[in-house]
Amino acid sequence: MKRITIRIISLLSLMMLLTSCSQSAESKTDLFQYKNSYVGDNSTVGNIVNELTYNNELNQISLETKKEPYGIILEYKDIDTNSIDKEMKETVITNSTFLFALIKNVDWITFKFPDKEFSVTREKIQEWYNNKLDGFENEQDLKKLIQEHLKSEKTVSEFFNQ
Repeated sequence: MKRITIRIISLLSLMMLLTSCSQSAESKTDLFQYKNSYVGDNSTVGNIVNELTYNNELNQISLETKKEPYGIILEYKDIDTNSIDKEMKETVITNSTFLFALIKNVDWITFKFPDKEFSVTREKIQEWYNNKLDGFENEQDLKKLIQEHLKSEKTVSEFFNQ
């Protein structure tokens, strides 16, 4: 009887573990459900940004939609950019890449950190990648492109010195 009880408890524990793993995997948002969005759609832009790097430190999102060129301003708080300059630059590249790939009519994005500011245009980043971002259809391919370009610190520095 004791063996049967141990087996039942083990089986139930395994089932609970597998169920919780599958639920957490399913709860991850597929960012490409927002592909072909517009910068004027506040909730969609917010949903995208909430899935990107440093979303917890985001203080404010401003959408510039009154006249072209259209843009997004992302203001972050409480990030010590002096100690993680490389990480901040990688975040700017990664987040702007996703935003340009998913939002049709955004022309520029400004990232404001407590003591640094970076502005990126669609034209500049596509030239840096030598690739149009609106042609991507899934996260995996876009992440692969980003990682290939982030491998070299020299390449990243060139992007910010253009």
